[in-house]
Amino acid sequence: MHPTYQFSHTYGYRAQRFRCPLLFPQANGESCEYEQFKKGTGCVKDLNWEAGAQMRVTLDRHGPLYQAVYRQRTSTERANSHAKKQLLLDHPLVRNFRSVRHLNTLTCILINLKALLRAKSINASLLPTIPLRN
Repeated sequence: MHPTYQFSHTYGYRAQRFRCPLLFPQANGESCEYEQFKKGTGCVKDLNWEAGAQMRVTLDRHGPLYQAVYRQRTSTERANSHAKKQLLLDHPLVRNFRSVRHLNTLTCILINLKALLRAKSINASLLPTIPLRN
């Protein structure tokens, strides 16, 4: 693809237009089976050229750092989903701000307590049992 120009996209971001390399900057006599090529325009791609969009495209999703952050995020989402179902946070029975804040604090304490108990049980199962001598 041949870069042609940047412009402001209708969705509000800065975009870079790429055109068919067989037609731009000059037609080189080659052809392709793409239907837009037969119409004379060739293929055209408008890519989001903002820094955030470029970062999303070039992000190494198979790297160890990304995988660690992804696991942590999905674990947090699972905990929040579990709290929402088990502790009725979808539609709390309390209405004023102070009560909702207290309910959320208690929910966070319960989530952390469950995670701590789970970690302790995993650690206990990893330790070898050593018989005591009399």
